[in-house]
Amino acid sequence: MSSAPFNFSAGPAMLPAEVMVQAQEEFRNWNHSGISVMEISHRDRAFMDMAAAAEQDLRDLMSIPDNYRVLFMHGGGRGQFSAVPQNIAGPDATVDYLHCGIWSDFAIREAQKYVAQVNVVGATVDTPQGRAISAPETWQRSSAPAYFHYCPNETVDGIALHDIPDVGDVPLVADMSSNILSEPLDVSRFGVIYAGAQKNIGPSGFAIAIVRDDLLGRAQGNTSTIMDYTVQAKDGSMYNTPNTFAWYLSGLVFQWLKRQGGVEAIGRMNHAKANKLYEYIDQSDFYSNPVHPNYRSIMNVPFLLADNRLDGEFLQQAAAAGLVGLKGHRFVGGMRASIYNAMPMAGVDALLDFMRDFEKAKG
Repeated sequence: MSSAPFNFSAGPAMLPAEVMVQAQEEFRNWNHSGISVMEISHRDRAFMDMAAAAEQDLRDLMSIPDNYRVLFMHGGGRGQFSAVPQNIAGPDATVDYLHCGIWSDFAIREAQKYVAQVNVVGATVDTPQGRAISAPETWQRSSAPAYFHYCPNETVDGIALHDIPDVGDVPLVADMSSNILSEPLDVSRFGVIYAGAQKNIGPSGFAIAIVRDDLLGRAQGNTSTIMDYTVQAKDGSMYNTPNTFAWYLSGLVFQWLKRQGGVEAIGRMNHAKANKLYEYIDQSDFYSNPVHPNYRSIMNVPFLLADNRLDGEFLQQAAAAGLVGLKGHRFVGGMRASIYNAMPMAGVDALLDFMRDFEKAKG
């Protein structure tokens, strides 16, 4: 292959090319120190300054209010599935979860280990226009839950809830692993926002949690110390040795996002990319999208071929054309184009050109 492919993988996902080039150039000589960022102590002033700058860049990008702590943590999104109930709900608590798809299901199963009752308020539904999320007026909410949890963008299913749920004074918790930094967001509506890093932030295994101050100090007594929000907030996310390279690379991504014009500019680009792809799929008899138009993700676009016997050939030819990572999740099959922040419009255009040619040849 004469040039780098366009990587549509759902995660670990592609990172901005210029970020990767910078990381490569600095790999053995970070900050003119003569050593790698992976070799320097996390207590070194240079590293701590970099970590503080990364946090501030994220705060700037998301307009995070001063009464929120930004935590850089281990364990990815799955680690937060257990961290959330242990940190902000007691063992006798009831918590509300909206079941938006597969990752919601995993979060629910994990929460059941740590609280008395997990109440599923609503779930996805099949409609004549495709898969949707049950309407808020049908949700069966608890009278006094410790928090309300939902996943606004389900990576596997390509289902998104674009409106922030109105849950009153109940702390709202969101798993934004696949849509954080993808468009503007009012952080003040949330009690906790968390995200695995491997889609719009940086390397896998790393996570970010944004926690409102009033929710600190509530951890269950047997909560793992490295997953205790209060401990991590007190110690600047350095209670234990953090993933220094992931923190550094995430900081480079934040700087890159600022150079693109911030979340507002990248959000406009993300909507333009998704709209272009959905418009073609909708006018085609050869491809289809299984999600109701009102609930379609701008990050993960699943699509089906009219004849699934062609799936293998589609993927093989796409890879030969420099389009990789298009195989749908093993739970749902079909195809999936993940078009996170780092995916340029040129990648979507190349995918559309290939889809047209494949349809012409096989349709």
